[in-house]
Amino acid sequence: MKKTLISVFALTLLTAPLSFVQAEEDAHQEAGHDHAASGDDHQEVTGEEGEYKEDHGEEGEHEEEGEHEEEGDHEEEGGHGHEDENGGHEEAATASINAKQKDLAGIEVATLESRLVDYEIYAPGELLTNGYTSYHVSPRVASVVLRRHVELGEHVTKGQPLVTLFSETVAQAQADYRKAFPEWKRISGLGRSVVGDQRFNTAKANIEAARATLLAYGLNDDDIGALKASGVDSLGEYMLRARVDGAVLTDEFEQGQRVEAGQPLVTLADESELWVEAHLPASSDIVLEKGAEAEVRAAGRVALATVSQEAHTIDPVTRTRIVRLELDNPEDRFHPGMFADVYFRFKTSEPVLAVPETALMRGADGDWTVYVEEAEGEYEPVEVELGRSIGGLREVSGLAAGQRVVLRGAFFVASEIAKGGFDPHNH
Repeated sequence: MKKTLISVFALTLLTAPLSFVQAEEDAHQEAGHDHAASGDDHQEVTGEEGEYKEDHGEEGEHEEEGEHEEEGDHEEEGGHGHEDENGGHEEAATASINAKQKDLAGIEVATLESRLVDYEIYAPGELLTNGYTSYHVSPRVASVVLRRHVELGEHVTKGQPLVTLFSETVAQAQADYRKAFPEWKRISGLGRSVVGDQRFNTAKANIEAARATLLAYGLNDDDIGALKASGVDSLGEYMLRARVDGAVLTDEFEQGQRVEAGQPLVTLADESELWVEAHLPASSDIVLEKGAEAEVRAAGRVALATVSQEAHTIDPVTRTRIVRLELDNPEDRFHPGMFADVYFRFKTSEPVLAVPETALMRGADGDWTVYVEEAEGEYEPVEVELGRSIGGLREVSGLAAGQRVVLRGAFFVASEIAKGGFDPHNH
């Protein structure tokens, strides 16, 4: 019984794989048939799409040929059109202006000549006090104003009292002098041989130091002489006097005001000679020698001034080159603080060809151009190169002496030439 069961089980194991393998093979064959069928269907669809593409490809070729033919025709037509328009168009290089237009436009024509040119260069300026004849009056030590003795604009003479002040420092210096003076008077009376060299020299040094201190504080010999009198009791008071003849230009202080050492109280100036400071552009290269004359115009008055000094630096505020001139003012017609127009006069050292700035115009290419009159009413542009600026004139090259050049009205001539060359088609 056991042998029979084992035999049946072994036979079952041998037959089962064979059935499984056969089933697998059958499944693969069915899948192959299905795949082939789907491949046929795909070929049929692809074939239809290929036919569709071929049909459309033929249509695309026809369309491209048509488009190229139309564009070619258009280009040929357009090309002929442009060629006709440009072939018949030339930009006008001259202008014809009749006598009436010339008068209305104010056109001025002159023959160009090579000649020596007198010209002037303008510079703004200002009138100032002469630094060598003006004087600022100020206390040397801190003081209090007691009295004023002059008025604004008043003309004073040298030594005239201006203001009375009081100072504790001056009072101490006056007291020192009053002590030193009697001692010196006694020692000097006895003589060096009696008192000895040391005592004599000490007394002399004390009186000299006291006197020098008072002079430094602004007192004069008369003020110091008054201290020698025993009855003087107003120590501390002292007076400031005019050091030069002139007019009072400023007096900005009040009685009772305390002022510090060096604070200006009165400005005096001799206005018989003033300074004029002219401001030239920093790039100006004109040479101004000492003594060169210039015309000064201020407040409707005209006078001549001479160059006296020139700064070697550029003014840091105005960024200009400063030239100082001396202006004689004996009649007191000019005053410090006035603005002035300064005109420096020059003459070229050799003949030059020059035209007014109004004759110059920019051409279409950006070059400078003048207009030459070839015939009556016929004007042609000529390019030139610019040279020196000579006052209101400009030196030019590219022209010849004897040519007739438009000096004024060049803008109108340029407009006429531009209108003659205007293309309404913008080609």
